[in-house]
Amino acid sequence: MDDHRRPMAGRDDSASDHGSSLTGVGNGEPAWDERYASTEQMWSGQPNSALVTEVGGLEPGRALDVGCGEGADAIWLTTKGWRVTAIDVSEVALQRAARAAEQTDVSVEWVHAGLLDTPLPSSSFDLVSAQYPALLRTPTHDAGRALVAAVGSGGHLLVVHHVLDDVDIAEAKARGFDPSDYVSPGDVAALLGEGWRVEFDERRPRQLSAGAGVRHTHDVVLHAQRLS
Repeated sequence: MDDHRRPMAGRDDSASDHGSSLTGVGNGEPAWDERYASTEQMWSGQPNSALVTEVGGLEPGRALDVGCGEGADAIWLTTKGWRVTAIDVSEVALQRAARAAEQTDVSVEWVHAGLLDTPLPSSSFDLVSAQYPALLRTPTHDAGRALVAAVGSGGHLLVVHHVLDDVDIAEAKARGFDPSDYVSPGDVAALLGEGWRVEFDERRPRQLSAGAGVRHTHDVVLHAQRLS
């Protein structure tokens, strides 16, 4: 799969893939640090395929990588000319990401925080990417609104998650994780009003031969552009 990330709020294997820590509401840092520390490498080290497909042809600008994990997406974006701010709740994951960036000889702004704990300048990013994030749903849609608000005029929003058909819901709940508690690409799409154009919003097959998310066969991909 791709280097998948986990959100700060508490994402679970059954719902995430690439990257690392939780990027939402909540205080999941100790758990995520412990999880990362339990293995030498959690993710594949390759950028997520949906990111490569959707962003590969875009003009580089300023990007926000939400829940960056071990940094594969952020590093790939930087090699393509993007100026990247990458946030994650796991300090262990960020340390690995920083080492990988040094080895690749690229510069990324790494931020140890959750999405809602990060004072992001409004409408300032040309790309906001959230790959398999664990963002908690709230009555006021805080996490989704934060993602939308960060995108500047002409900028792109990319939210990717697993299809629930790939998730063993009963097993997830037995482990204290309910996928319905977390923000989906559809939740974010519902927040897009006039001034947005949806480029892609549907299921897509995915192929992954290594990494923690290898069993997941499909993604839900939301790619939208802010027109004004």
